[in-house]
Amino acid sequence: MFDNTLRNRVFYKLACGLLVPLCLAIAAWKAWSMPRRVEATPPAPEFPSQWQGRPLRPLVLAEVEQRFARQFPGSLARLTDGQEVLVLRTVLRPTRMLHPAADCYRGLGWRVTHVQLQQDADQRLWRCFDALHSGQRLRVCERIEDAQGRGYTDTSAWYWSALMHPSRGPWTALTVASPS
Repeated sequence: MFDNTLRNRVFYKLACGLLVPLCLAIAAWKAWSMPRRVEATPPAPEFPSQWQGRPLRPLVLAEVEQRFARQFPGSLARLTDGQEVLVLRTVLRPTRMLHPAADCYRGLGWRVTHVQLQQDADQRLWRCFDALHSGQRLRVCERIEDAQGRGYTDTSAWYWSALMHPSRGPWTALTVASPS
């Protein structure tokens, strides 16, 4: 058994002090020497040319959106049909960078009210809310779809489903903002 003398305590502390860096060095060497998996860059997504029968045109991303897009694991586009603004995100892997639009609007100073689920004409569920800022009022709706066509209205539910693999990507997150 362990004899609690000063000599033994110093010995064990010294041994641990030498073994921990040695183990870390071995782990770092193993990680460094492992072959790297090079992921092919997926082709740029083709964005829709129409929305509900109306032609779409791309909008320039704001500076904050451009910074976000550089870190985002997928692509980001803003489009308009002249009435509504669509934010289309293609997501290549599960990420916490995909978060509810209500959080974005709140972060930009908008007041978010009337959050509710709503069905569209195709019976798809959307999470919708009203956003108010400086006298401007928008109706914002969002949903996420996986490669098999399953829809999600809750970002956290999508994330866990994508992470645990029942949902396969790539995923499409669509946010539609309409004047109301």
